Amino acid sequence: MKRIIFLVFLIVNSLSFIYAQEDVQIGSNLNNYRQTQGGLFDYSDPSGINIKVQLWGYVKYPGYYVIPAHSTMNDLISYAGGPLEDAMMEDLRIYRAKNEDGNKLTRYNLNELLWEDSLTTEIIFPVLNAGDVVLVPGEPRYFLREDISFYLSVTTALASLAALIISITK
Repeated sequence: MKRIIFLVFLIVNSLSFIYAQEDVQIGSNLNNYRQTQGGLFDYSDPSGINIKVQLWGYVKYPGYYVIPAHSTMNDLISYAGGPLEDAMMEDLRIYRAKNEDGNKLTRYNLNELLWEDSLTTEIIFPVLNAGDVVLVPGEPRYFLREDISFYLSVTTALASLAALIISITK
């Protein structure tokens, strides 16, 4: 009987090492921690299998997410507070580094879902895998402070040069 228990224990431990992944967890943390700002967000299912994925780009809260294993790309973007107004929803990308075929970058177009009155094609939201990186690209933003800093530095340099010329000629 002791040999059978030891054998079962040995098999369970060896399987846990073989199938252990750092991007998969069963249940959630004991304190069920949910963060609303920063880089780590925990939307895990306390009684299910959870995966860890990353969401970067033009969403309200980009970062590292712990989500249920059956979540789709749409669920993840919803967890992140939705896309920003500058987001290019016609070029969403999922990068899968742990694919059996190697690294893979897949693009999706959700612009038709957002802006058209009727759908011409069926939109399928891909189910995310552990370790996926979802990218939401966007239009480059214009910031007035970049122009102000440029013109201020040019004006300061010209004023310094003028002061130097005036002090040399006197």
